[in-house]
Amino acid sequence: MQDKKLYEKLLGLKAPWQVGKVDLQMQESKVTVTLTHEPLTRFPCPMCGRKCTTHDHRHRQWRHLDTCGFITMIEADVPRVRCQEHGVLQIPVPWAEPGSGFTALFEALAISWLKVSTIKAVSERMKISWDEVGGIMERAVRRGLLRREACPIEELAIDETSFQKRHEYVTVLVDRKKGTVIDILNDRKKATLKTWLETNKEQLKEVLSVSMDMWEPFINAVKEGIDDAERKICFDRFHVAGHFGKALDKVRATEHRALCLEGYSPLTKTKYDWLRTKANDDYKDKRAFLRLTKLNLKTARAWRIKEAANGLWSYTYRGAAQRNWETLLGWIARCRLDPMKKVGKMVRYYLWGILNTIMKRVTNAIAESINATIQKIKARACGFRNRVRFRTAILFHKGGLSLLPSGVLDY
Repeated sequence: MQDKKLYEKLLGLKAPWQVGKVDLQMQESKVTVTLTHEPLTRFPCPMCGRKCTTHDHRHRQWRHLDTCGFITMIEADVPRVRCQEHGVLQIPVPWAEPGSGFTALFEALAISWLKVSTIKAVSERMKISWDEVGGIMERAVRRGLLRREACPIEELAIDETSFQKRHEYVTVLVDRKKGTVIDILNDRKKATLKTWLETNKEQLKEVLSVSMDMWEPFINAVKEGIDDAERKICFDRFHVAGHFGKALDKVRATEHRALCLEGYSPLTKTKYDWLRTKANDDYKDKRAFLRLTKLNLKTARAWRIKEAANGLWSYTYRGAAQRNWETLLGWIARCRLDPMKKVGKMVRYYLWGILNTIMKRVTNAIAESINATIQKIKARACGFRNRVRFRTAILFHKGGLSLLPSGVLDY
């Protein structure tokens, strides 16, 4: 009787459910707890809640948390009720989610461990298969998405992240205001993003900004899917800075090779010094580097252009920002550095979105931070072969979802 009362407390059972038997199997290191219900109980229909008579029973079994190192299994004959309106249906049980082979408490523990560990580690620790752990994660994400309220999105960020090698990408949609992933799309094509924007048009009615990099399919999809998009599209500052940095590095590499052929290059082992910004002055030898910047080097000229561009993001008036960017673009057009001139043409073409970013004070830093976390998730899992599992893992860790089974709230 004490064992029965103990498991009734542990499982949080309420009438009409009760523990019928506790079977301890020492050789198998296993405890089987059999649950029963009071006879002639009328259970509510899962669809309409009307009290119905029992039609028959289906034997079910669930894995529960271990008891003193013993594997604990819960067994019960689950009633199916006959509803006049909805027919014969199986009732839900209070200790487990529908369709799960684990109790709610077991799934809750697995979910808490999955947040800090790998599927393989949780599988070994909880003595269940890899697929069963994956199923717990999938059900958790499915629950979370069903519970998520369709709130207006004011600040949308669109970014891409690698799924596999050979330029396999997925599109990550982030609510910048909440710092959570909204959805993951299977590729980075215009049609896919446009379909998503049209499907979620109601949520995007109040959107104020859409931050992204200068990927033409994204731009065109947003222009066609969101009203007044040209006033809302903001090109991320760090992507723009990245283009200037890559152009500078091309100039440095070309000049370094040419100087090496002449016998000596002052640019040796200075690659990362040129790519740093003044705000991050972690130079090996700052004085030596500053002397380099004063030499008549093409790299020094490209560096000054890059630094000038980094200083044009703090304006408060659009007219002043535009005038200074156009002055810089004029300098770039006359600089005789082909990589820089190429970036200058791109910036001139997308200047309207850069000015939007400056005026709205928008940054894609949150999306980039989430992207870095996604790469850690992928590395920890040693990669994903399946896009569905990749999407599930991202939403599990960064979706801001309510993942725990509803039954856990009853304990």
